Amino acid sequence: MSTEIAPSPESIAAEIKRKIPEGGLFAGHSWQISPDPFRIGPEAAIELEKLGRILLVFYKAVNLLYRQSIAGKQPDWVARCLEAGKPDFLVQLQRGLAFKNDIPRVIRPDLLLTDKGFMVSELDSVPGGIGLTSWLNQTYSQFHPDIIGGANGMQAGFKSIFPASGRVLIVVSEEAATYRPEMEYLAAQIDPDRFKVVDSNYTAFQPGDSVYRFFELFDLANVANSSKLLGMAENKEISLTPPPKTIFEEKSLFALFWNRNLHNFWRESLGESYQKKLQALIPYTWLIDPTPLPPQASFPELGLTDWIHLKSLSQKQRDLIIKISGFSENAWGARGVYLGSDLPQAEWSTVVDKAIAGFEKSPHILQRYEKPKTFAASYLDEATGLLKTMQGRVRLCPYYFVEGDHDQMRANLSGALATICPADKKIIHGMKDAILAPTAP
Repeated sequence: MSTEIAPSPESIAAEIKRKIPEGGLFAGHSWQISPDPFRIGPEAAIELEKLGRILLVFYKAVNLLYRQSIAGKQPDWVARCLEAGKPDFLVQLQRGLAFKNDIPRVIRPDLLLTDKGFMVSELDSVPGGIGLTSWLNQTYSQFHPDIIGGANGMQAGFKSIFPASGRVLIVVSEEAATYRPEMEYLAAQIDPDRFKVVDSNYTAFQPGDSVYRFFELFDLANVANSSKLLGMAENKEISLTPPPKTIFEEKSLFALFWNRNLHNFWRESLGESYQKKLQALIPYTWLIDPTPLPPQASFPELGLTDWIHLKSLSQKQRDLIIKISGFSENAWGARGVYLGSDLPQAEWSTVVDKAIAGFEKSPHILQRYEKPKTFAASYLDEATGLLKTMQGRVRLCPYYFVEGDHDQMRANLSGALATICPADKKIIHGMKDAILAPTAP
């Protein structure tokens, strides 16, 4: 009686690397290959599953807050903050009725794994990594059958956000060209006759088409077909997701969530249970608005009376992150993100000055830095063919695909990408030294 010998971890990692599509998945980028998925444990996997519903309700509440702000039922400063620096035509488009109740059909939080549990550092409604995670799930499922989402979950999830028939065109701008290979891979896996990746010069849209917008709204001026695309979507000739609503591309949403003046709105819109859950998940966040405070007032949780005082904080007190909120080429891919404790005083002061000065056109947020835990992860050393161990910090990116309409919407977890960076890297994002792997319980 013969017994089958299980493949070694080294051979599994080598086989995974061999299966990378010939054209790659990220143009010009590579990563380290682990033989194993990143394991979070059964309880965390259940929490991850439930998070999709919470974030869906949050997005609906964001949309309601904005609509009520422009209608005078909530403070008008909410809309002013969310519209700061946006071109008039986009403001009028999202204020109109054509996309009134539309929310993004893909919800992807950036989760940091800390001693406190998951922390949601930000939300991305135009995320990269969908095709990559699809490939990772397919490939690793051959060796690990318990991958979250399963082998085909990402394809099924992406397909579910569109009508059951008709063409689906994925418009990828030049700014997002790094991600074109992964979206071409995804389209080919789902249905190459129905799903197609096109560039920003494509104009042969037809009534009944569905379009996936793989570019952020700050990039519209460089997207040649954007006027036709938005015009046809506004006239309901085609369906478009994510909708052309800049409110969902703003990191300042977390500052609005923590604003004490909006506490009752969030409690009524989210429900007390979801509000408390998000308070545990979202780091305290402030909008850096330079409007002077009365002399007896201070910013909550900080005790500062002027944002300029951020510059005088000691390095130990600067466990704070400044980020540009949105609508900028520096608002994605870890650009425009500054960790105060990791910067010299002079450089931090320059960042603070820039954030204060940029409020009218490019608002910035200040966010409490929650330090991720370290984990040991193995990866293949190509030079020796042996495994090495890395001490790394993890960013988990679960993908929730929203299907159904209005009250029937469901956010389905279809996969989760783990990015494991060397522990000395404070800002976690994709890099050649990072391990990219799917997630399992």
